[in-house]
Order: sequence, then C-alpha cells, then structure tokens
Amino acid sequence: MHTSTLSELARALEAGETTSEALTRETLERIRAHDGRYNSFITVAEERALEQARAADQARTEGRAGPLTGIPFAHKDIFCTEDLLTTCGSRMLENFAPPYNSTVAQKLDDAGAVCVGKANMDEFAMGSSNETSYFGPVTNPWGDGLVPGGSSGGSAAAVAARLVPAATATDTGGSIRQPAALCGLTGLKPTYGRISRYGIIAFASSLDQAGTLTRDARDAALMLNTMAGFDPKDSTSLDREVPDYCASLDNDLSGLRIGLPKEYFSDELSPEMAEQVRNAVREYENLGATVKEISLPHSHLAVAAYYVIAPAEASANLSRFDGVRYGHRCENPQDLNDLYLRSRSEGFGEEVKRRILVGTYALSAGFFDAYYLKAQKVRRLIQQDFTDAFNEVDLIMGPTSPSPAFAQGDKTDDPINMYLEDVFTIASNLAGLPAMSIPGGMVNNLPVGLQIIGNYFDEARMLNAAHRFQQVTDWHQQVAPNGV
Repeated sequence: MHTSTLSELARALEAGETTSEALTRETLERIRAHDGRYNSFITVAEERALEQARAADQARTEGRAGPLTGIPFAHKDIFCTEDLLTTCGSRMLENFAPPYNSTVAQKLDDAGAVCVGKANMDEFAMGSSNETSYFGPVTNPWGDGLVPGGSSGGSAAAVAARLVPAATATDTGGSIRQPAALCGLTGLKPTYGRISRYGIIAFASSLDQAGTLTRDARDAALMLNTMAGFDPKDSTSLDREVPDYCASLDNDLSGLRIGLPKEYFSDELSPEMAEQVRNAVREYENLGATVKEISLPHSHLAVAAYYVIAPAEASANLSRFDGVRYGHRCENPQDLNDLYLRSRSEGFGEEVKRRILVGTYALSAGFFDAYYLKAQKVRRLIQQDFTDAFNEVDLIMGPTSPSPAFAQGDKTDDPINMYLEDVFTIASNLAGLPAMSIPGGMVNNLPVGLQIIGNYFDEARMLNAAHRFQQVTDWHQQVAPNGV
C-alpha cells in the first residue's frame, strides 16, 4: 500500500481492504529498512503508533471514523507532541519531551491519524537545504548527495521516498514550498493565522505558518480540512469559517485569471527552469484560464527585508533557551554568565548563532530604526504590491526555487547564496498570503516546482487550480529514482 496516496488509503480503509494496524506495521517496517539512506526521521514512535492504529481500527468498527482515521503520517519535529521527543533538529532540545500537544498535533490525534514519528529538519527551521540539523543532513530521494530543501526536508524526503503518504511541515520563508519543489511534491502554506501556531516551536512568530507536504492536491485538501481552524490559545489565529477544501477541487477553471510576475523571470532563474514554468502555465490556458504579465515592483527587496525581520524575531524567541528553564545545560557552570554563555554556545549550531547575532544587532538601540523599522516598511510595500496585483488577477504563478535540487555542501560555505534559494518564496510570507508548490516539470531529470500564490483565505481556489493541473499532467506521479 505504500504507493497509494492518502485519499486512496482512506478509501481502502473504508472499504475494509486493509486495517490501520496493517498499514502502520508496513510503514514502520519500511522506515526501519530504508530510512538509513535518507535520515528523514529523528524519532520513530513505534509503540505509540501501533497503539494509535489499534484505537483507529476500533473507532472504525464503532462507526466513528473520519477521512484521516487510521492513516500513518509524520510530524515535522517542530510540533510539540505530548511525551514524544521534540527536538527542533537541535542539540538544545535533544532530550525535550513536551508535556502537551501542539494544536495541530491534537487535531490530527482527534481525527484518528497515526503519527509514526518526527521528521528531521534544519535546526530551529533555519536553513534551505536540511544540512543544519544536529542529527545530520537529510538526503533527497531524487539522488544520492542531493539536498531535499529546507527546513522541512525530512518531511519532504519521507513522503518522496514513499515512507509515509503525508507529513506536517512549517513555512517561514519557503520551508514547505522549496522542499516540495526539490522533492517533486505538493506543498501547501495557508494564509497566516489559518492554522494555529500554538505548540509550534517558534522561529519568527510573524512569519511561521504550519502546512502540509503530500503527493497531490487532494491529499493537501484532506489534511487542511483537519488542521485549519480558529484556536483561542493562539493570539494570531483567525476566527473565520473553514470551508470543505475538497468540495471545490473539480471546479472548472474557465475564466481564471493568472498573473505572471515579470520579476520572477529574471537572471536569477535559468532559461531551462523558466521554460518549464511557462510550459506548466500553458496547461492552464488549455484548461480555460487567461494569463497576463504583472509586476511586483518591490519583490527584489524581499530577501533583504526577510533577513532582518526573521533573525530579529528569532533573537527574541530563542532567548528562552538559556540553560535555566529547559533545554541543554552546560556542565558545572562557574556562575550565571558562564551558564548562559556555554549552554547557548554548546546547544546552538552555527547557522542559528549567525541569525541570533544578526537579529540582536538589528534590534539594538543604535540600529533599530536603520534596519528593523526600515525592513518592516519594506514589508508593507511588498504586501501592497500583492494587494494591487490581486485587483487584476485571481492567482499568481511562477517558479518556486531558482534551481532544482543541488549537491550537499555546495552552498554551506556561502550563506548569502543559500539564502537566495528562497528568493521566490519569501514575499508571500512577508505578506501573510497562502501559497503552494506543485510539480511542474523536470530539468536534468530533477523536479521543478510551480508556485501558486493566492489572495488571503483563497486556499480553496489554489487547491482547485493545483488539482485540475494534476488531472491533465503526471509530474506529481513521478517516482524518485532512489525512492523505495
């Protein structure tokens, strides 16, 4: 059953063709047998998963099953899971087992889904290649030595390798969409506030958003139906009705207005990548959509603004890891200053330290106005660009990443080059817009992601467009050569 999508597994369970316990045992066996090649999991929760599977089978017997009941999946290791190791890919939290569930984890538990483990990730979600994890890099199933993208690279690799049918993920500047693009998956980041952030270990609070990594748009809609919704525990959660995202998947696309930002087809995008994206957009014209060129004039400032705002928020959020309350604590501290200094020096990796330092600098008294305040003003201009664009079009499309998957180690010594991997994804986080990446072609036998950006709360339209595209193409059905 490992080749089946989440929705296909749901139908098989409903028809009595298999049981959750059988699916879960097969999933755990495949992880044991094959994940040594990918390092996509930090923790495998075998006993817990089998217990959940048996409970799901009982619920189905009693007529209490929903669409996700009994289906195995993985959590990115940034979601707090009660009494289950939650490390955030860091030495700082290598022994942390939260006493509570994140809202996302609780919603999926309540739906009867079976969490088989916690997926590897860039440390504290800081990275574009899943090479900063304290637990080692993740390998892309599309090629030995290739990165899967970050920071949700473990979630993406596990789904692309057919170890699990779906995984949760988070996106701060592209950390769902970029791994989806590099691993040939469907990655969805909804509107900021659509999914609760309660219990998600914070990187940048005004940017972080939970989402999904799946094989196709229908599976993403199924996951979002369960994960979305207002949460009084999260002050940024939006009290707005959640539609049935599956209900509109088959809607006709005639009259859909698609905008292509001219800034997204600059020198930062290779001609081969641009050609694949334009070919994918032509499929939408065949489906009845109209396409026009638009402009997002401040998009070239997105990376610079993001790498002031995100590190500034990270500096504040990560100050809680001080060796006193929880997390890594150095041995035999001489005094309080030594405790702080050595605990944080030992607990954090180089990329996290770099971003904390940048953020602390940007927030300091002498530079707050020059950097942080100015970056926030630029953020407002970027948001206005999107508002203006959506007066003319319904969806915006373009590339997800500037290149296909690259080799491990290629960019680790050049942080600026690594940061530019998110050049096309960051703007929608700054604006709080929903966005997704779907497989849209191939370059050098590696997947190319087509990015779809929607207006606020327009996830249903995005998913409809993605699903109709996947009905007439088979890019999302391509299997990674190193998948199992």
